[in-house]
Amino acid sequence: MKYNGAVCKKCRALNEKLFLKGNKCFSNCTIEKREKTGRQKKMSDYGKHLREKQIAKFSYLMNEGQFERFFNIASKAKGRTGETMMKLLELRLDNIVRRAGFSTSIRMARQLIGHGNIRVNGKVVKIPSYILREGDEISLKNDLLLENLYVKQSLENTERLGWRPSYITYDPQKKSAKLSRIPERAELSTKINEQLIVEFYSK
Repeated sequence: MKYNGAVCKKCRALNEKLFLKGNKCFSNCTIEKREKTGRQKKMSDYGKHLREKQIAKFSYLMNEGQFERFFNIASKAKGRTGETMMKLLELRLDNIVRRAGFSTSIRMARQLIGHGNIRVNGKVVKIPSYILREGDEISLKNDLLLENLYVKQSLENTERLGWRPSYITYDPQKKSAKLSRIPERAELSTKINEQLIVEFYSK
């Protein structure tokens, strides 16, 4: 099951801004409104590892089973487990739909995908966890969706603010986005220390 809880509650619990509500996180963030007392509760070694896993898990709005499955896939692949896991998470369809600018958040991306409004290489895909490959092209099912207020605003903000990463190429004529290459680790979230996650599951 996907996570359907209060996303702001998760940010407060981890004391970390995860941008789970898209653009709203820039103007109405409860983390920024909290008063800083200057006193930090000392965290155990286990707590540090657990917190890092939770930050990664909720950044992509996944439950425990889903996240552990991705870790297990990464652990069996060639290369460094943590880096491979981060790349797999980044290449999920719901995340790339967001990165491309078709949605402001992963939740909105999942709604578009679940309602059959996203095509991958011309075919409708309704699986948010679908892993894209280099060269895959995503687009909206029809041009009418471009007039949807939220989709329209998301695309405009992505263009205006330069939020679209360099590994995604957007074609304004076709209204489609292409995964031009697999992202490097340095291009992904720097907030997450994946080595702590690897150590968490290795204990």
